[in-house]
Amino acid sequence: MTETKQPEQIVEEITEDISKVISEEAQGADDSPATEIEIPEINYLNPQLFDSVRVISKRELDESAIDTDIPQEIKEKYFDTISDISENQVITGRIIGMNDKEVLVDIGFKSEGIINRNEFGRDIPKIGEKMEVFLEYIEDRSGKTVLSKEKADFMRRWREIKEYYADKEIIKGRIVRRIKGGMIVDLNSVQAFLPGSQIDVRPVQDFDKYLDQEIDLRIVKLNETRKNIVVSHKIILEESLKEQREALFEKLDAGQVLEGRVKNITDFGAFIDLGGIDGLLHITDLSWGRVNHPSEVVTMDENLTVKVIDYDQEKKRVSLGLKQLLQHPWENVEEKYPIESKIIGKVVSMTNYGVFVEIEPGVEGLIHVSEMSWTRHVRNPSEIYSMGDKVEAMVLSIDSEERKISLGAKQLQPDPWDEIEDHFMVGTIKKGKIINLTQFGAFVELAEGIDGLIHVSDLSWTKVVRHPKEIVEKNQDVEVRVLEVSRESRRISLGLKQVTDDPWPDIIQHFTGGKSVEGEVIRVLDKGIILQLEKEVEGIIPISRLSKRDRKAMARKYKPGSTIIGVVMEVKPEDKKVILFVDDLTTDEKKVKSDDVSVFLENQELPATEKIELPDELTRLNGDEDEAKEVTDTKANE
Repeated sequence: MTETKQPEQIVEEITEDISKVISEEAQGADDSPATEIEIPEINYLNPQLFDSVRVISKRELDESAIDTDIPQEIKEKYFDTISDISENQVITGRIIGMNDKEVLVDIGFKSEGIINRNEFGRDIPKIGEKMEVFLEYIEDRSGKTVLSKEKADFMRRWREIKEYYADKEIIKGRIVRRIKGGMIVDLNSVQAFLPGSQIDVRPVQDFDKYLDQEIDLRIVKLNETRKNIVVSHKIILEESLKEQREALFEKLDAGQVLEGRVKNITDFGAFIDLGGIDGLLHITDLSWGRVNHPSEVVTMDENLTVKVIDYDQEKKRVSLGLKQLLQHPWENVEEKYPIESKIIGKVVSMTNYGVFVEIEPGVEGLIHVSEMSWTRHVRNPSEIYSMGDKVEAMVLSIDSEERKISLGAKQLQPDPWDEIEDHFMVGTIKKGKIINLTQFGAFVELAEGIDGLIHVSDLSWTKVVRHPKEIVEKNQDVEVRVLEVSRESRRISLGLKQVTDDPWPDIIQHFTGGKSVEGEVIRVLDKGIILQLEKEVEGIIPISRLSKRDRKAMARKYKPGSTIIGVVMEVKPEDKKVILFVDDLTTDEKKVKSDDVSVFLENQELPATEKIELPDELTRLNGDEDEAKEVTDTKANE
């Protein structure tokens, strides 16, 4: 119980508080002295003034309220006038009026709420009708309470949809429009997204045919925060097909022939709907022939008769075949295409060694590059054929076990090499054109498809030719002599130097032993110094017997372009060289007069039968020429 104060105490406390406030307010900002204010003298001590004043406690109030006897009916009417209202909630209201723009709703608040009339569309409510509304604003800028029927419908429907999602129940929806990736579905005041992959169990080709259709759906994803919903129709279809699938797998067996419909086409094959089970018809099982893409054989929604090749009940996979319903094309192929018979086919594949020709679906033959022309040197089949060309060929051989057929195109034409010896007799001179240059020689076209080879050793009588381009060039017209013709190896050997007489008999007479000649240094080798002499002949001064130091000194002394005078020691037509001697290149102990070759030879103490050692390079060149000639003969035989 709070202590009851006497009136005198109350008056004294009030007076002190008033004096204190007045004193503080009287002081200015410049700290000027406070102004004294006279307080009227009031007679607070009148005993009658506080006769009715009494201080009571909260407990006394509570007890007095309990003891108050108020009828229950009056209490209910009173509490009905009090509403626990807040924004962003669904409440129940009653239509009490409307005009052209708004509908007035009584929600039990101090003021009526308003709803935009457009939210009702054509279904305008009646006066007195009760409905759920959504409270957006208790008081907007105009002081009105704003309500929404659409949002109330959405919230009510959202609660129902959450129940559908929790219970995994089927809900109906109407497809209203198409967007990127799928469709928008109206679930009665709430819109959901239906992905394109969840519309049907098979890929959808035409989305527009589903517009304005009502379908069964299942909610697969629900986002409470963003109010997003994802639905699926495919999952319902898959569940309905599950029982059918199990029943079909019980009856399925390898080798069984079934009817199906093409459900989807990919690069590697086609998927066939067998009535609850999808089977794969691989591209290799579509036809016995070559198939670049399954669409060449099957089309979408086409009904097919297929054969079960294999199946896996655990993984629910079925492999199907279409070609297995037809006879294998290699059966009796030898009877259909005997040896030396002519066929007409289409080029279906090209490699660097030949072309594959499809004789019939599943049966192909190879035309090797060597079987394309009697005369042309075919390096790549693209020189003659292109993909898809229709060609005629002859059957050369058949291997049924390996399933290989060898074909020939040149066999349909007469072999010009059968009469080659009559047209190109040995010793005759022919005109031709250089068509190719190689390290070992030059190829000359003598007639269309007929080539001959000029070996490097047959290009010049006197010059050591290291490459044919030193003498001839491509597309140059030349006269050549036929040296050899071989029909068996299909080779013609030609000579360019043989068109003129051999100059070496005159060269031998010109370069007599002991004669002094002058030459220009071409190059200095480890075994000798090479000079350019008269009559387009090369001379060599051997230095292999000198010490390594002397050879290096010679290389420094005699540079290409300088001249040397030497003495002819020997002429070697087979090596295309004239052997020279220069006394300046001998050591002091063996130095002799340049005009006395015999004395030099005696000082060398060489046996009468021993020949002067030639440089290794010269020996190597001769060996290369022989080896190159052998390679040329081998390539011509091939």
